[in-house]
Amino acid sequence: MNGSSDLSGIAAMLAATAFFVVGDSFMKLVTEDLPPFEALFLRSIAASLACAAVVARRGDRRVISGVLDARALLRAAGETLCTLCYVVALARMPIADVIAILQTGPLILILAAALLLRERIGPARGALALVGFAGALMVAQPGAGGVSPAVLLAFGAALLGAARDLAGRSVPTRIPVTVVNLATMLVMTLAAGAMSLGVEAWTAPTGRHLAFLGLAGLFVAFGHVGLLLAYRLGRTASVAPFFYSFALWGVVSGLIVWGELPNAPALAGIALIAGSGIAIIVLGQRRGKEIAQSEAP
Repeated sequence: MNGSSDLSGIAAMLAATAFFVVGDSFMKLVTEDLPPFEALFLRSIAASLACAAVVARRGDRRVISGVLDARALLRAAGETLCTLCYVVALARMPIADVIAILQTGPLILILAAALLLRERIGPARGALALVGFAGALMVAQPGAGGVSPAVLLAFGAALLGAARDLAGRSVPTRIPVTVVNLATMLVMTLAAGAMSLGVEAWTAPTGRHLAFLGLAGLFVAFGHVGLLLAYRLGRTASVAPFFYSFALWGVVSGLIVWGELPNAPALAGIALIAGSGIAIIVLGQRRGKEIAQSEAP
């Protein structure tokens, strides 16, 4: 894979994270008036229709059976659980804060591998992961009563998002990203509808709500396609650091849409999360090159 492919993957990742944040911004505006699972259900309908239109437009209907592939459904389940947690946290927290906590997903996996699987991660990576978690605590800023339920849901979304990405890498490349995305949106629609009926009182949406949710669904669909394309077009080591552009877009959205900027400790925490994540990826790249050189004849 050459540098041009890496640049394409990086561009896809930057676009994907921006699309997600734009969609989340519309979603957060709607959840100011509507229950979060109802809003997610309506958004998922719009996203499913958008995905179906893209599948039809690209002529991928011949492989539509890919929506039933076990690995595609596993990714869809991970994304659905992640989003159910995330949408509630998003409704109750500033967008920049919840996005920053979401980015601790890779750090959670590193520490879990060390503690549960006894995997050797090295002192540098372990220290960087702890730095990232310190940044997350600076964002969360727990009070005397401890960490709020919304913050716990944001951390849950981070863990489930990491599991989603691992599952996504196992999806066969013969299944187009559009079909994988459609499977995800269909599963999410069913789950959000069931949660809304089970725990919420339905609120009639206005035309403004429906317009915002339609746009949110469209941007989220684009974001998922971009995320899958990013890892297919570029090397993971080259593309992964740009996942942390999420944090930048989140701060920009909070400032433009709500006129709010995270306080100084939260901004420092966001920087620590992004910086530690990027540093871990860079260390991994160097270690991989050293191993390859040592094994070369």
